[in-house]
Amino acid sequence: MEALGALGVGLAILLETVVPPIPSEVVLPLAGYLAQTGRMGLVAAFLAATAGSLLGASFLYQLGRWLGPERSRRWLDRLPLVDTADVDKAFDAFERRGRAAVLLGRLVPVVRSFISVPAGVVRMPWPQFLLYTAIGSAVWNGALIGAGVALGTQYELVERYVGLLDYALVAAVVGFGGWMVVRHLRRRGSTLGG
Repeated sequence: MEALGALGVGLAILLETVVPPIPSEVVLPLAGYLAQTGRMGLVAAFLAATAGSLLGASFLYQLGRWLGPERSRRWLDRLPLVDTADVDKAFDAFERRGRAAVLLGRLVPVVRSFISVPAGVVRMPWPQFLLYTAIGSAVWNGALIGAGVALGTQYELVERYVGLLDYALVAAVVGFGGWMVVRHLRRRGSTLGG
């Protein structure tokens, strides 16, 4: 990243958006640290990171548009414990609250990558999608780059503390998955028993 400068930041964030295992929690604080030491322009790093976020999110949005509701429904129906009614409810909820979901989703690790797909599936208007993605991405990128500037040589602490958020998110997903399994088994039991 130091060799490519701001372009390297943008490319890393583009990849992070499309391939989530590349953590922005590592890339962006390092960019902030490099900016603090004068080895990279602060504004250039921020703009490149935000452009990378927008490009990656746009790719996933277009993937969602290509999938569309029917193809998504058929694919999701093949997954165990997924009911068509739940998929339809999720699509309806996203249509009603999609702007908030895209904006806030860009601030949550892992979710920030995948939130673009349902936006494309329900065909959220492109200008709205870009606006809310840009705002959410700018806040996330600015906060992590700023933390790297503020912490200097200890920029790695950002990853540790954001990692706690990752653990909380995983716990919430596991809890939600457990709830879905119990709910599915109860429905199935009441259908068989009734």
